[in-house]
Amino acid sequence: MIFMGIDPGSVICGYGVIEKSGNNSFHVLEYGVVEAKKHFDSMPQRLGMIYEELIAVIERTLPDEISLEATFYAKNAQSLIKLSHARGVAMLAGNQRSIPVIEYSAKEVKRAVTGNGNASKEQVGFMVKSLLKIEEESAYYDATDALAVALCHGMKRSTPKQSAKSWMQFIHENPNRIKR
Repeated sequence: MIFMGIDPGSVICGYGVIEKSGNNSFHVLEYGVVEAKKHFDSMPQRLGMIYEELIAVIERTLPDEISLEATFYAKNAQSLIKLSHARGVAMLAGNQRSIPVIEYSAKEVKRAVTGNGNASKEQVGFMVKSLLKIEEESAYYDATDALAVALCHGMKRSTPKQSAKSWMQFIHENPNRIKR
């Protein structure tokens, strides 16, 4: 399966695409950032650029699922509003291509990648590079954060479901495994 992670932002939007191999390992297909503020000052133009760039990545890599970091509380309401716009654009890009979009909290992403829900950006970046065998230095944490979100989702999708608590639950969840 191919998983795309997005670290939305209206100034810099990170993205990362990974593929899960049969032996439950992951490798990078593509990652980078959309530097919208570098090209446009107006918010509508920046959001348009982010949308177009994410669509281009989706069309190149054909992800099965997209994941992004859930909104967190920000001290500045204006920053939260701008972040929400960028998240909406990222969700729309996936939705326009009929790709499921899943959200994870920052703590959940950090815990999945580092084992510590309070890990620093440096720790997350280090683990992403280690897990995906990336040798070059990324200029932006936004790209490694996006790869971390993709890894989190890939790991969650790889984890087997919990066993049934009763025979009735097992039968209900696995009708194809019951011989009559």
